[in-house]
Amino acid sequence: MNTLLHDLQGLTVITDPSTVTKLSQDYHTFSPILHPLLDQKRADMVVIPTNEEQVLQAAQACVRHRIPLTVRGAGTGNYGQCVPLHGGVVLDMSQMQTIRWIQPGRVRVEAGARLAAIDKQARDMGWELRMVPSTYRTATIGGFIGGGSGGIGSINYGQLRDRGNLHGVRVVTLEDTPRILELRGDDVQQVNHAYGTNGIMVELEVPLAPAIPWVELIVVFNDFPTAAHFGQSLGDADGLVKKLITILADPIPVYLTALRDFFPAGSHGALVMVAEFSLESFQELVRQWEGKITYQKSTGETNKGVSLVEYTWNHTTLHARSADASITYLQTIFPKDEELKLLLQLYDHFGNEVMMHLEFIRVGGAVVPAALQLVRFQTPERLLDIIEYHEKRGAFIANPHTYLLEDGGRKEIEPEQLQFKQKVDPYGLLNPGKMRSWNQTEG
Repeated sequence: MNTLLHDLQGLTVITDPSTVTKLSQDYHTFSPILHPLLDQKRADMVVIPTNEEQVLQAAQACVRHRIPLTVRGAGTGNYGQCVPLHGGVVLDMSQMQTIRWIQPGRVRVEAGARLAAIDKQARDMGWELRMVPSTYRTATIGGFIGGGSGGIGSINYGQLRDRGNLHGVRVVTLEDTPRILELRGDDVQQVNHAYGTNGIMVELEVPLAPAIPWVELIVVFNDFPTAAHFGQSLGDADGLVKKLITILADPIPVYLTALRDFFPAGSHGALVMVAEFSLESFQELVRQWEGKITYQKSTGETNKGVSLVEYTWNHTTLHARSADASITYLQTIFPKDEELKLLLQLYDHFGNEVMMHLEFIRVGGAVVPAALQLVRFQTPERLLDIIEYHEKRGAFIANPHTYLLEDGGRKEIEPEQLQFKQKVDPYGLLNPGKMRSWNQTEG
């Protein structure tokens, strides 16, 4: 340990046990399966680089001493992406926040730049990030690309892995002599959503969208099928410009304390972001589906104070768990179906045991309901039964109760990610234990 510390001279190194423990954790506590597996996992130290040269120094030291290295952004992930399974060093990238440049349609930033800061600067120039997670205020761009999949804006631009949603990544390797690689085009998929298992992202280049004056609204309905069909109809309305379509079945709104007054008892709701210039047509759609607008935040207020964004996606889960810690969640993508037959059948089958929370997104050019259902957890066996019931009927489950890369959203080995790891991390030091294909190769 002393020799490792010697090689890390000049870098900020934290060894205080309580701080190291804090910086070794994320929101895997959402999962009653992951919580007992990961709760006691922690690094031996945390290293906080402020520039690329310091990242190279930390990488070289870890290679020399064969010390595991786990990259961390803001720690807002839910699957233990940044929890070190085998101790070693946590590399906290949060101080590398420089925005290199903003050009029409794209931005180049260091990996620790916070999404809210990037979006603010981009909007000052007439642009905005295409998509952000509900944790955008604290999440970093590196953490989002490395551990996220989509979010607010996915109704227009799909998921992060879709071609064109990531232009370039500058990566530090963990070879005997660490190198800096610039991945561009399809090559970025080698490290996109790889949990930092095969490279340290130090800079990223992502596309921007034209900045739009957004209006946030809550629409309520008397029954869930109508709310769900309204969400699908809004998603399919190509002429209506939107950024967010969230549908919450009763009783989920009860958990959103600050918004309760906007949900009459027993109602089902939609939380949406619509362009100001689409409001008139949007109101016509609401009338068509017999909904009622109970909340509207004007364009001038949208970027002030708490946003409805922070009650959607996995922030919905966060609010629900604040009221009832036994609640967990699933991640589901339903097949394209204008009648929403499978979705409604599952809603009827499980009732309030699996509370329906929809996020409409674009998949392969089609708008489909994804879901972050809230589950009243009973036992691991019952949770598995619920997952299997969904999958046997054609719903895709991105399992949030595993820390293995391929067993969550991927569901299959990504050969290009494994091959890249074999090339740039020959000793398997980067976030070891998270890539099942590497574990099998080494085993």
